[in-house]
Amino acid sequence: VQLQASGGGLVQSGGSLRLSCAASGTIFSINRMGWYRQAPGKQRELVAAITSGGNTDYADSVKGRFTVSRDNAKNTVYLQMNSLSPEDTAVYYCKADVRTYYSDNYLVFWGQGTLVTVSS
Repeated sequence: VQLQASGGGLVQSGGSLRLSCAASGTIFSINRMGWYRQAPGKQRELVAAITSGGNTDYADSVKGRFTVSRDNAKNTVYLQMNSLSPEDTAVYYCKADVRTYYSDNYLVFWGQGTLVTVSS
């Protein structure tokens, strides 16, 4: 199973970006998909996540600005980020809890990370 993230880049404060993360491979089902971020010198933290049923979870710092969504048919999760600030600068990683055709349990997979830089 591979997770391919895209959509990062450089944006000015107040701007928007949309991240995408597509899962591929021997996927039977995906439960929770989400986005984490890690800023320099800080620990990786949850940004937003969504279950297969559409239940969402957000970090307090992004509520009202970021929206997580997913396309179950495409095994893809999105993160729409609006009103970006320099404090949002980080490497963003996608994560998925995947049941493969060869596993009875859900396994955790991470994407490679995509850099988001917000200039002031």
